[in-house]
Amino acid sequence: MDVIVGGGVVGLSVAWRLAREGRPVTVVDPAPGRGASWAAAGMLAPVSEVTYTEGPLLRLGVAALRRWPAFAAELAADAGLTAGARGLDLRSEGTLDVAFGADDMAALGELATYMENLGLQVDRLTGRECRRLEPMLAPSVRGGVLAAGDAWVDPRRVTAALLAALERRGVPVVRARAAGLLREGGRVAGVRLAPPSPEEAHDAGEVRGERVVLAAGAWSPELAEAPVRPVKGQILRLRSDRPLLGRCVRGTVHGSSVYLVPRGDGELVVGATQEEMGFDTRVTAGGLYELLRDARELVPGVTELEVADVVAGLRPGTPDNLPLIGPGRTPGLAYATGHHRGGVLLAPLTTAILLGEESELAALCAPGRFREIS
Repeated sequence: MDVIVGGGVVGLSVAWRLAREGRPVTVVDPAPGRGASWAAAGMLAPVSEVTYTEGPLLRLGVAALRRWPAFAAELAADAGLTAGARGLDLRSEGTLDVAFGADDMAALGELATYMENLGLQVDRLTGRECRRLEPMLAPSVRGGVLAAGDAWVDPRRVTAALLAALERRGVPVVRARAAGLLREGGRVAGVRLAPPSPEEAHDAGEVRGERVVLAAGAWSPELAEAPVRPVKGQILRLRSDRPLLGRCVRGTVHGSSVYLVPRGDGELVVGATQEEMGFDTRVTAGGLYELLRDARELVPGVTELEVADVVAGLRPGTPDNLPLIGPGRTPGLAYATGHHRGGVLLAPLTTAILLGEESELAALCAPGRFREIS
């Protein structure tokens, strides 16, 4: 049996795919779906998020995006969603990256050239063309780049569907914290569970298995050595009666990147801060101010919307920004963590790598590239 430690979109996806393959599996997480996945915006945007130094991550993202339509359709069917993939709010209208001043336009133009040299499909637009696509954009927008192939999904709906699909397949979900790994004969043989509260010192039990898949995000180093750190992200969710935007919009304002992701129900996700604050999950006035200030520069109408939710999550970052996917050095232990800001996008690809379906891309994510891996 496989024991999946972590109930975010990555861990639940791995468990669901293993169950579909007929393998016995158990998930261990104190609050499935409530970690970084709860805070995520759900952008499936490998093209618009490309940077000059992350070519390998682009390869992973493009391959993952290709898997999303089939992944969503199968998940919707397994979860019993009558609306199909639309029930996950999976949309593919693309991402519009906009610029304001001459310097912003020059930088965006250079990035577009880099994208084109990589063979990526992007369209350069004037300010008027940008506003024709998105009439609510600020008049000061001078131009932009449209990545028409980008998509997005609602991670909260995805995790809910994954939990429903696992329940329908009879997969146990143990709502407890994994306190440590069970080791026998030089290999990992399961996990030891923590008691419900620190005051209870008794043994809370264990879950045994032939393999443990560590998908605990920023908390992964608590169980095994891994170069994973928490990167805080604050996100704001706004609500209106009608959608303000038809596609994802992003731009650089005051030196920081901001994005706006529309939902089919009228919700608008504004994110996200990127803070090296350890395990601090406080939502701060400064963080929300910066998000609203920058979002207003792109789309002035956001200040008229109702505040629906504010949340902070912890992305699991690695030194090279690539995830850790695959077996560790200790027999019986595998990794599916370190996805940083790409957990939702990379979830289908992560399951494929663990099942041996993507051997070429697996080398990019191999945990053994770091000396400190267990």
